[in-house]
Amino acid sequence: MNKQLKFITRTVFAMFIALFFSVTMIQFVNADELRANELNMRTVKNSYKVERGSILVDGDPVAYSTPTDDSYRYVRQYEPGALYAPVTGYFSHSQGMTGLEAAMNQELSGIGNAQFFTRIQNTLNGVDPQGSSVQTTIDPRVQEAAAAAMADGGFEGAVVAIEPKTGRILALVSTPSFDPNLLSSNSNADIIANYRQLEEDPSRPLQNRAIAGDLYHPGSVYKLLVAAAAIENGDATPTTEYENPAQLTLPQSTSVMQNASRTACGSGAKATLEQAIMLSCNIPIAELAMSMDRDAVPAMARAFGFEQDLTVPLAVTQSVSPVPEDKAQTALASIGQLDVRVTPLQMAMVSAGIANGGTVMKPTVVDQVITPDLRVETQVSPEEFSKPISKKTADAVAGMMEKGVSSSEGLAQKSGIDGVRVAGKTGTAENGTDASGNDLPFTLWYTGFAPVDDPEIAVAVVIEDGGGEAYGYTGSSFDLPTAVGKRVMEAVLSE
Repeated sequence: MNKQLKFITRTVFAMFIALFFSVTMIQFVNADELRANELNMRTVKNSYKVERGSILVDGDPVAYSTPTDDSYRYVRQYEPGALYAPVTGYFSHSQGMTGLEAAMNQELSGIGNAQFFTRIQNTLNGVDPQGSSVQTTIDPRVQEAAAAAMADGGFEGAVVAIEPKTGRILALVSTPSFDPNLLSSNSNADIIANYRQLEEDPSRPLQNRAIAGDLYHPGSVYKLLVAAAAIENGDATPTTEYENPAQLTLPQSTSVMQNASRTACGSGAKATLEQAIMLSCNIPIAELAMSMDRDAVPAMARAFGFEQDLTVPLAVTQSVSPVPEDKAQTALASIGQLDVRVTPLQMAMVSAGIANGGTVMKPTVVDQVITPDLRVETQVSPEEFSKPISKKTADAVAGMMEKGVSSSEGLAQKSGIDGVRVAGKTGTAENGTDASGNDLPFTLWYTGFAPVDDPEIAVAVVIEDGGGEAYGYTGSSFDLPTAVGKRVMEAVLSE
C-alpha cells in the first residue's frame, strides 16, 4: 500500500512540477513573444481597449486611433492609406496585423516592458491606458516621388531608398498597394469581404514586394557583387581584360551565352571589367566568375546580407545566392540568373554599402518610440551591419558604376542628374518560359546612389513583367527603372 501511495505522490508531484514549469514559460519567459504574435487575437482585442499610439512620418500621423461609440472604443485609421501601407501594414480585429502595426505592436499598444511602470502609474492615477507612437525614418517627399514614379508608368514592382551613412530607409514602396482602412473598420463582415477581394486580386496588392513575397532574379545588377568579389580578392581590377566573343558556349554544356546586345562587348578583341559593368555585358562577367572559386561570389553576397536574418523591424525575406555546382552554373549565376533571388531592399543595401566605402549599415524604418507624454522612450542609433569590402574596392566599383551613368555608351546614363555625380547599374532578368515555350516577360532593375563624392541616397527599383501591358511586356531595362530611380534620387537631392 505504501509503495502505491509513494508512486501516486511522486506522480502528482512530477505533474505539479511540469505544470509549474509550463505556466512559468507561458507567463514569464514567452509572454512578450506570445503578446507580439500577430495571430494572438486576445492581444488584438485587448488593444482596442487602448488608445493605440500613432505611426508617424516626419512627425505627422499616418496611422492613428480615433474614439468610437461601439464596444471596440477605438477604430484605426490610415491617411493617406495606400501610400504608406507597405510600411504601416494594417491592424484588424478579424485579420490580425502586419507591417509596423505587428512589428511594433507592444510599443503601439502600450504593453512593452519599457512601459511597465507607466502602466502602473496610470492605473493608480485612473488614467486611461495609451500606447506609444512610432516615428519612422521615411521621408514623405521621397516616398511620394517613388510611388508617383511607379504609378505614372502603371508599374508593378517596388522601390527602396536608403541613406547609406545611417541605414535609414527613406522610402519603401510596393505597387500596387492597398488601403489599410478597408481592413481596420469595426465591422467584421466588411473586413472579411474586403480582405477576400484583396487576396483574390491577381495583382497581389497585399504582397510587400519591397521586402518579401516572391523574390526576383536580379539580372545584371548582381554583377556588382561579382566585381566586388573579384577586386576584393585580388582576382581583377577595373582594367583587367577578358576575351570578347559575341557568343560563349558554356563549359560541358551546349548552352550558349550572349550579351544583351547580341554582339561583342565594345569594339575591341578584349573587354575590360569596367566596360562589362558600364555596358552590362554578360560574357566578360561570366569569364571572370568562372576564373574564381565557385563560392567567391556567393560568399560576397552573404557578406552583403544574402541568406541572413534581417528585420527592419519588418521581417525581411532572405535573398539567396547558392553555391553553383559547376562552371556552367557559375557563369549563369554571375549574371543574376539560375537560383539567385533577391529583394529590392537587399539590392539597395548592396548599393548603399558600395556608396558608404564598403560598410553596410543595418537598414531600419524606425527612428524613435515616443511616449504619450512626448518623452523619447527609444532612439534607434545607426548600427553597422557588415563590412564586406574595403574602401579601395568600394571606390573601384563605384567608379565603374559612375562610368555607366556619365559615359555616352553607359546603359545607366538616363539616371544622370545635372551637376551631380551619379553611380548606377541597370539589369534585365529573364524568367524562363511558359507552358507553350514562350519567353516570360523580363524583370527590370536599376540600382545606384548619389552624389558619388558624398552619398545621400542609395536606391533600388524593380519593375515586373517588362513594364506591363502598356509596354508590351518587353520594356527596356535602361529606360523604365532608370527613370524611376532618377526621380527618387532627385527628391532627396532637391531638398
